[in-house]
Amino acid sequence: MDEFALIRFLLNKRGPAPAEVEVDAGDDAAVMKSEAGMSTIFACDTMVETVHFLPETMQPEDIGWKCMAANISDVAAMGGKPNYALVSLAVPETWKPEALKQLYTGMHEICRRFGTRVVGGDTVRSPQHLVVTISLMGSVESGRSLLRSTARPGDVLFVTGELGGSAAGLHLMLREDRHLWMERYPGLVKAHRRPLPDVKAGRWLLQTGCTVSCDDVSDGLAHEAWEIAEASGVRLVLDGARLPLAEEVRSYAREIGQDPLEWALSGGEDFHLVGTLPQADWPRLHREAGRVGIRLFAVGRVEEGVPGVDCIVDGHRRERVQKGYNHFSNR
Repeated sequence: MDEFALIRFLLNKRGPAPAEVEVDAGDDAAVMKSEAGMSTIFACDTMVETVHFLPETMQPEDIGWKCMAANISDVAAMGGKPNYALVSLAVPETWKPEALKQLYTGMHEICRRFGTRVVGGDTVRSPQHLVVTISLMGSVESGRSLLRSTARPGDVLFVTGELGGSAAGLHLMLREDRHLWMERYPGLVKAHRRPLPDVKAGRWLLQTGCTVSCDDVSDGLAHEAWEIAEASGVRLVLDGARLPLAEEVRSYAREIGQDPLEWALSGGEDFHLVGTLPQADWPRLHREAGRVGIRLFAVGRVEEGVPGVDCIVDGHRRERVQKGYNHFSNR
């Protein structure tokens, strides 16, 4: 399959264009009609084979899904709706046409789930590894984006889902006897391969009208907490005993003698939201969230102080070093 046949395959899998697509893929660029009172969100992520994903732990469909999920999650953290994506691939000879079709299939699956459409992109040759770059355009009500910089002392620190599943799943699938463990812990495998961004939660948090700071858990809860702390000029205190962990995470950790808190704090790629909201609004919003199927877990608080993150474990409060995935930390 040549480059243009691959592009035709991608485009033919999408279905009819929605009315707001003024010029679809096929020209030099796509053109979208804009909505009155809305602002455009731009997000971009690049994922590289052997750095972000491994052939031995993920199928091509899973890679496509997860690459798109990372971008959708960025839009969710702003309280926005994910609308259009540009997909660029650098493809090595080791990736055959059928595998690339499967990669695109995974992208289209998650796009359909969240009302997103691939409207263009590019393909080039890579000398060694597959490189996937996705640029996503979303929309949000003008002047109302959720930001990292609005946390205030006294706020409740919350997350919108269980943590550590993706990191535990990766740990499990890197074992030599992984097939035995994968059968016993399918939830961990799914958490790593097919994460679900919390778009609904982001939209709901924005629509509450409360002062909400927000970030997505892509590089680990502690890392994202640091980003909020630094942007807002506050100190965040995480309570390790209150971090929501799936039962499979706890069970697998017990079997192998691992501390599951490290998966939650540093693992990343859970793609839930972490944020803060005023203490006075917490009881009401927690009740309302439950009624509409959104999960909110209180995991700490915001204090005055030097920007940073502390974590309470077994009653002891210690500063949490800024730790999460960093591409250049080992150079």
